[in-house]
Amino acid sequence: MNVLWVFAHPEGRSLGGALRDRGAATLAGLGHRVRHSDLYAMGWNPVVGPGDFGHDPLDRLIVGAASERAYAAGDLAPDIRAEQDKIAWADALVVQFPLWWFGMPAILKGWFDRVFVQGFAFGVTDGGGRTLRYGAGGLSGRRALVVTTAGARPTGLGPRGVHGDAEDVLFPLLHGTLFYTGMDVLPPLVVGGADRAAPADADAAATALDERLRALPTAAPIPYRTELGGDYDDDLVLRPGLAPGRTGLTVHRADPAHRAGAA
Repeated sequence: MNVLWVFAHPEGRSLGGALRDRGAATLAGLGHRVRHSDLYAMGWNPVVGPGDFGHDPLDRLIVGAASERAYAAGDLAPDIRAEQDKIAWADALVVQFPLWWFGMPAILKGWFDRVFVQGFAFGVTDGGGRTLRYGAGGLSGRRALVVTTAGARPTGLGPRGVHGDAEDVLFPLLHGTLFYTGMDVLPPLVVGGADRAAPADADAAATALDERLRALPTAAPIPYRTELGGDYDDDLVLRPGLAPGRTGLTVHRADPAHRAGAA
């Protein structure tokens, strides 16, 4: 497989950095090809602006329309095109970051904002004019694995943990970005207690990462319901016969009883 490793941590000597290096070596040892986007090392600009699209700053900027036109015309900024070329090359993405305030660092959010533009990652249609999203879309055919380190202890990110279940915390990224654009999203690897990890903890995290990477081509993805699979009505609401009487994020899984939990 071709694997793009997107890394968003300001300190390469962190546990996160060590896991990135270990993971890349593991993938290479398994015969996979790895390319990297180390956002801090690249000095990645996370801010969307008119220059991304060759847009006249005196005109009103409507980001979706401007980005779609620029993508179609090949006029996106060179740094955006370079990242899109990496994604087009990849069969799988590993997205790695420290969990800050229950989400991604701003630099990584800005990578998604600038790279996953309309017409490339989303806003595509089928032959009948139907919008392809939530299980279909511009990035269909790729797998995605999220790896995140957190200061919280692992139990705190479990099903009854005070911080919320890890998959719920990461739902905006897993479901709202990666699955939305058509990727098969694997259960995330969440490494707790990262800022005070002892050598034995680091070894355990590396072993867990190795296991996930060995299974990268074949592991079952999170069974999110697809938008076009018939589970949702024309108002994009889950049909009443499915998960009756229940609400919350797990209703968007075909098997809501199964949870990956925190690693």
